[in-house]
Amino acid sequence: MTETESIEYDVVVVGAGPVGENVADRTRAAGLSTAIVESELVGGECSYWACMPSKALLRPVIARADARRVPGLGHLVQGPLDTAAVLAHRDYETSGWKDDGQVQWLDGIGADLYRGQGRLDGPRRVTVTGPDGVRHVLTARHAVAVCTGTRALLPDLPGLADVGPWTSREATSAKAAPGRLIVVGGGVVAVEMATAWQALGSRVTLLVRGKGLLPRMEPFAGELVADALAEAGVDLRTGTSVTSVTRENGTVVAVTDTGDRIEADEILFATGRVPQTDDIGLDTIGLEPGSWLTVDDSLRVQDSDWLYAVGDVNHRALLTHQGKYQARIAGAAIAARAEGVPLLETDPWGAHAATADHDAVPQVVFTDPEAAAVGLSLAEAEAAGHRVRAVDVEFSSVAGAGLYADGYRGRARMIVDLDEEILRGVTFVGPGVGELIHSATIAVAGQVPINRLWHAVPSYPTISEVWLRLLEAYRG
Repeated sequence: MTETESIEYDVVVVGAGPVGENVADRTRAAGLSTAIVESELVGGECSYWACMPSKALLRPVIARADARRVPGLGHLVQGPLDTAAVLAHRDYETSGWKDDGQVQWLDGIGADLYRGQGRLDGPRRVTVTGPDGVRHVLTARHAVAVCTGTRALLPDLPGLADVGPWTSREATSAKAAPGRLIVVGGGVVAVEMATAWQALGSRVTLLVRGKGLLPRMEPFAGELVADALAEAGVDLRTGTSVTSVTRENGTVVAVTDTGDRIEADEILFATGRVPQTDDIGLDTIGLEPGSWLTVDDSLRVQDSDWLYAVGDVNHRALLTHQGKYQARIAGAAIAARAEGVPLLETDPWGAHAATADHDAVPQVVFTDPEAAAVGLSLAEAEAAGHRVRAVDVEFSSVAGAGLYADGYRGRARMIVDLDEEILRGVTFVGPGVGELIHSATIAVAGQVPINRLWHAVPSYPTISEVWLRLLEAYRG
């Protein structure tokens, strides 16, 4: 017989990934009793199947590519990567898919962890049945925060389940490089995994339904990444859809709408994400299971005074750093409302903060070359009704780029609002540009006037001198 235990907390957090952990951290710091529920590993997707393992796979790929472009060094790094060593380091960075350290951190902040599938059971109630068979009923005095993230979306192809397709999880946790790998998709996961596994010894075929890669970025970003992938040996085919997939005697056979038959050892579908809200009891509070959750700028769900949705589930920005930022806002908002004080648009670490900005969202794609962007693209800015101008500069005009790598190729673009003379967006593509994007994020988020940017003098000779080139091109 299942035993039932009922406990009341100030806050119940469903999902113990980076977002849920940060919500719990802020509510505990405010003195609110907090329970956190997790059905898998504490630390979530980012720690074990996304950010950390993927970047552990990509770091040696990018470092080798950079070293090959340095005179006097390139001839020393022409051989293959030590795939076994790369995978072993990946395993280290994921703690061997064990969450002991993360659990210890939760204990340290005083949050109570409940393992099992958390489900809403009416207003302010969450039920979870643990591995010991005890059914816990957790009641929240102030707030329930849904931080369950997303999962990979697989296409509706007959018999696909029998093929055993890879999603991002299998791609980042594979124990060996497949001899041949088909990657379906043109977004971030697709291009990063194509980059990684091609360099680790796989023969990669990349199938893209659209006209190019990285469709959410400026077109030149996808073009430069596509050129580099092709040079690395990836068989890149755009305007191509998979119509059927089978596994014949262990071999994956994909047939495309162009009639091509492609064989491989594994096939990765990187074709989008869906919210993990289908089995969390949304129907018990009048919401549609499996739906994205619409929130205000304090991350509180529309038409609710107690339910919050933080991170990927609200569909504002499917990025770990943005989810953690939202978590700080949500934690502060929950604490302020628990105290009965008004919310203020102030420091997100402050007790009364209440605005989750989504106009200056940065992202880095860790390919070779890297692609990094923040804010609006030219097309997005124009669609939003802004009167803007795109200013483009090739990195070849920057002395620091030539020192960084022989034959450095890349481009920078800033989108200038001509009415307000501020930046609406910035995009960099080139080796090492991921480390430039925070300066752009400050400029966009802070709405720094162009006239003030002239006084932010970049050091010579660094790649960041591209800022000076951009400002000069704008002034003509």
